[in-house]
Amino acid sequence: MTDTDAVPCPVGDLATDYDMFDAGYVQDPVPAWAELRGTCPIAHTERNGGSWLPTRYEDVQAMARMVPELSSLSPLVVDLPEEIANDPATGIFSGYNSGAPISADPPVQNWTRRILLPHFTPKAIEPLRDYTERLCRDLIDGFVHDGGCDASVDYAEQIPPRLIARKLGIDESRVDQFSEWVRDAGELGQQDPELRVRSRKTIRAFFDAEVADRRSNPADDLISALLESEVDGQPITDEMVVGMCHLQLVAGIETTRSSIGSALWHFAGHEDDRRRMVDADDELWGTAIEELLRFYSPVTMGRNAAEDVEYGGVTFRKGDKVLMNFPGANHDPEVFENPDEVILDRRRNRHIAFGAGIHRCAGSNLARMEMEVALRTWFERIPEFTLANPDAVTWSGGQIRGPRILPVEFD
Repeated sequence: MTDTDAVPCPVGDLATDYDMFDAGYVQDPVPAWAELRGTCPIAHTERNGGSWLPTRYEDVQAMARMVPELSSLSPLVVDLPEEIANDPATGIFSGYNSGAPISADPPVQNWTRRILLPHFTPKAIEPLRDYTERLCRDLIDGFVHDGGCDASVDYAEQIPPRLIARKLGIDESRVDQFSEWVRDAGELGQQDPELRVRSRKTIRAFFDAEVADRRSNPADDLISALLESEVDGQPITDEMVVGMCHLQLVAGIETTRSSIGSALWHFAGHEDDRRRMVDADDELWGTAIEELLRFYSPVTMGRNAAEDVEYGGVTFRKGDKVLMNFPGANHDPEVFENPDEVILDRRRNRHIAFGAGIHRCAGSNLARMEMEVALRTWFERIPEFTLANPDAVTWSGGQIRGPRILPVEFD
């Protein structure tokens, strides 16, 4: 690698050269979205393999519903290089077997989603609420007398993997390992294809063993339930169950961690909003959580043009990557009044933080419950807290944006 390769060139024109991994964009992408909406609402870049970036709510909604023209077989924002993606040794991660329904097009997407949804209804996830409350209290017990903590590492990061592990019926003592696998497969692996592949192989090998065990020893967990599922009278394959379990781990950890962490970052830096939530009633908690999801939407998904597609004066060529910029859409002033301001009691809030169209997040009820319990429990125990060092806060970017280092202090 040359010195030129090691240091990316600075972004010149956002409309033709945006960079989702640029430090300024990761820190605060809102100004970039605003600029693009006024100049080039569907931007393009050749960076990171090339992609298109819509910034208007109407366009993102429309593109999310362009099925099968925009395929979901490769939903990441940066595809694997062809020499890796086409290697039989790594091909298990291409197509729907890597994590349907999110990485599948109809008809596979339809029946895999139909199998998963009953396990993520409000009624289905309610039994996890008591466990989540105990977990959050226990975590806070570990640092509440220390005068401060890393609210991301010590709290937000610890909650989702334990919930996913309990739902799947896998060893909760390995949550730190699960988080490492997911971070390597996602955040760190976005620009390191070999790390991404190694981590996904590790995750797949883990679930191969778990699925094989449930075949012999069924339990009261999601893995066993998936193995009992049928499509047209036939059981689904072990390979498909492994892919669906892989999805639960990869999609359920960093996303919810980011939402919880972003909310804590907001309250630590916005005294009026923080104090307003101390004695908030259920109604304000409900609108506040939806508003924080809108403002700090963590997830951007990828689609690939299955054919040449014309939209809004732009031609997506076959194979082009198109980014479902749900975070940018949620800041569109045509849809949200004062979109770049957090309004905790916002009434009209048709946000798409959980996506849109057939791939809307199947786990949204679980994520909402985790976020609500995590924040309410925190405020019950630590109502007054601030950023210990704002300059020390770091954010992940690309596919999932959220704080990864978040030092806060409290009495």
